[in-house]
Amino acid sequence: MARYTGPVCRLCRAEQKKLMLKGDRCKSDKCPINKKRSAPGKDPKARAGKRSDYGIQLREKQKLKRIYGMQEKQFSLFFERALRMPGITGENLFVLLERRLDNVVYRLRFAVSRSQARQLVLHGHVLINNKGVNVPSYLVKPEDMIEVKGPSKNLVVVKEALKEFGKSGVMPWLHLDPDAMKGKFLTAPRRSDITDLTDIKEQMIVELYSK
Repeated sequence: MARYTGPVCRLCRAEQKKLMLKGDRCKSDKCPINKKRSAPGKDPKARAGKRSDYGIQLREKQKLKRIYGMQEKQFSLFFERALRMPGITGENLFVLLERRLDNVVYRLRFAVSRSQARQLVLHGHVLINNKGVNVPSYLVKPEDMIEVKGPSKNLVVVKEALKEFGKSGVMPWLHLDPDAMKGKFLTAPRRSDITDLTDIKEQMIVELYSK
């Protein structure tokens, strides 16, 4: 399945939730969710009907997949890997998603959105342990050092994105030196640590894939 290239605000409207796909715009008054616009579609009456259990589970999966900017096949592979890991499958899935390099670059405030972080990785602007890595789905390990490549530290988009560090800091499983544009992945997070996604019901996603 090809990557979605349409207006991303439409995805937020479909889920009736801010998926934080456009960085600062999502925090502004321009966000369509703030205007309480309805979900996209031609038939409001059809959308108003009660959803089935399958429909509710599907929406949870779509929300999580879209938040992390993944395609269906890739998301399914991550779920299968989480299923093979010891422990609770839903929590394992979140840990794997948070370890993705594009997500870590976003969490370290090098980018204002995960899609922008993905572009930084793809274009070779990011180093892990002093080695270039241009694979967004690369899984970062505890104690890995992630930094912006030397010449890329002059990028305006990175400098602008780092301003958020002064306002919000970084997640507790990360450490950042904003002046050096270098961060460290301290440890894999627990599900309870991912406080900005507490409304995602991962058990429904597990039930969906178990059918």
